Amino acid sequence: QVQLVESGGGLVQPGGSLRLSCAASGFTLGHYTVGWFRQAPGKEREGVSCISSSISNTYYADSVMGRFTISRDNAKNTVYLQMNNLKPEDTAEYYCATARVLRSCGRTWFYYGMDYWGKGTLVNVSS
Repeated sequence: QVQLVESGGGLVQPGGSLRLSCAASGFTLGHYTVGWFRQAPGKEREGVSCISSSISNTYYADSVMGRFTISRDNAKNTVYLQMNNLKPEDTAEYYCATARVLRSCGRTWFYYGMDYWGKGTLVNVSS
C-alpha cells in the first residue's frame, strides 16, 4: 500500500523551530520530486517548497525563503522540512505530496496533479 505520512508538527512559539518529516512506504520516493504544501484555516492551499529527486534542485515560496530548508534522505525514503524563525502566519496544516512522473521542482510544479498526498501535520505558531 502506497502511503505518505507526515510527522513533526506541533505548537511552537514565534521564533521557534520545527522539523517536519514525510515518510513514504510502498514505493521509492527517491525517484520523484517531492513537495510540501500548507493550508491555513480559511485560506487556499499553497505550495511551500519542493526538492528534486537528485537533490540538486529546490524551490521555496517567497514567504518562507531563508527560513525553511527542504532536504531528503533517499535511503530512508523520507523528505524533511526544517522550519526556523517560525511566524504566526506559518500556522497551517502541512502536507507532503508527490507525482510519479519525472518533473523538475520549481514554482510551477505545485500546479500539476499529485498522485499521493499525506494526511497532514498541524503546525501552530502562537505565544
